[in-house]
Amino acid sequence: MSLKLLLVRNDEIIMELPLSTEAWPQDTLRRELNEFEEEMERFTKLFDALSHRTRLKMVKRLFEQDDDSLGFTDFTRELGLNPKIVWQNTKKLCDGGIMRKGEDGKYRFSKTGKAQFLTVSLVLKHLQEIFENF
Repeated sequence: MSLKLLLVRNDEIIMELPLSTEAWPQDTLRRELNEFEEEMERFTKLFDALSHRTRLKMVKRLFEQDDDSLGFTDFTRELGLNPKIVWQNTKKLCDGGIMRKGEDGKYRFSKTGKAQFLTVSLVLKHLQEIFENF
């Protein structure tokens, strides 16, 4: 399989990732895997934050807002959740780096939260479909 994942900005390739182990030089693959292992805690928090339907619904609601912000009571009322569930899930989303709580008490995407969510959810979804049909 000779698939590559290209990340392009303004028609310039800024990253090229082979999607087969054969296409990677062994020393580069070994180094990448070691670096991934060192960052495992960060990835675990991110995947944990996105591994529950309620948290996905909360993130989806943020996308639907014009200013990408919702208050605690907005989550409880709009999603029909009890306060304990909202508290637990906003904490996980904040710990995972997807959301942050602003000074006004509203929850917003973190600086990289939108991109992380899109990468983990939508890009991985489409890659999985490609691999299944390849």
